[in-house]
Amino acid sequence: MQYLLMIYQNEVEYAKRDKNTEQAMLAEYQTFTQSIIASGNYKGGDRLQPTTTATTVRVRDGKMLTTDGPFAETREQLGGYYMIEAKNLDEAIGIAARIPGARIGSIEVRPIWQYDH
Repeated sequence: MQYLLMIYQNEVEYAKRDKNTEQAMLAEYQTFTQSIIASGNYKGGDRLQPTTTATTVRVRDGKMLTTDGPFAETREQLGGYYMIEAKNLDEAIGIAARIPGARIGSIEVRPIWQYDH
């Protein structure tokens, strides 16, 4: 079964990190990513640009409306994600707990709705 692991953290707090701390975290992410590639769990993933680069799109009464920024104001922002393959929710949660960002933010684990095409 596939799961989306969404990595949330506070962008303001993240921006305050010094260069050495940031480099250490990036190295941890590289190690984690290589480990789930090697185990066969990895299906995809990326880091996202800050929410200041976001555009929200809505269609109401057939008219497209766009606004700058994210959809909702929150304490933590979506900063990246991993798409993984796992036997079950417990395995997906175990993988999510190993993501370095889990120590400073939160990881939302959500099963993918798979359609038969």
